[in-house]
Amino acid sequence: MKLLIIRHGDPDYTIDSLTEKGHREATLLAERIAPMDIAAYYISPLDRAKATAEYSLKRCGRTAETLDWLHEFDRNLIIGPDGQRRIPWDMLPQDWTAVPEYYDKDKWTDVPVMSEADMKNGAVYVQNGLDTLLAKHGYERSGNCYNAVRPNEDTIALFCHFGVECVMLGHLLGISPMVLWHGFIAAPTSVTTVCTEERREGIAYFRVTAFGDISHLNNGGEPPAFAGRFCEMFSNTQQRHD
Repeated sequence: MKLLIIRHGDPDYTIDSLTEKGHREATLLAERIAPMDIAAYYISPLDRAKATAEYSLKRCGRTAETLDWLHEFDRNLIIGPDGQRRIPWDMLPQDWTAVPEYYDKDKWTDVPVMSEADMKNGAVYVQNGLDTLLAKHGYERSGNCYNAVRPNEDTIALFCHFGVECVMLGHLLGISPMVLWHGFIAAPTSVTTVCTEERREGIAYFRVTAFGDISHLNNGGEPPAFAGRFCEMFSNTQQRHD
């Protein structure tokens, strides 16, 4: 089975929708996605993800099921040093890298600032949602692997967000999402492909074959959006610092 984890297009967060550029990106994405043989489409309840998926769904005459757990992972917010509530992937590198527990897939939610934000229950909500979906499609979690109850080569598409994408990947691969949030970036409308490998009958593991692919943007002459990234150099005042 293949999972296509797709981030929404360039966002206008003030209205939870897409910018003009985001709509162009979603159009190019649809040209890539629509011809594919996709067994099922799932989308986040947020409008920026719905607006992105709409182009692909319309092109192929399909509908999608909305899953609440695909909501961006911003319901569990931490309290920053300035007293403001923040998403955890906006923490400064010098702060989170100094805490060994953040690198541990089982202990990162025990750090006081994460515990106060009830981060563990937030992560479990996503993990349980993902496992329920995978079981529906024939793969039931068993320890750190999956039982291939109904092995298949179906492709399912998930239109969602970068934050929740990293929580899903962390669960599948056994990695703290802190490492993924801060060490990777999936550009708007990028496609991450995760495939099952069943090397022994009945036992499957998920493997990433492509992360944050933007070939549809490259082919369409559309540069990737900067959303989610921070400045490459501190002296660059045109790029986001915080």
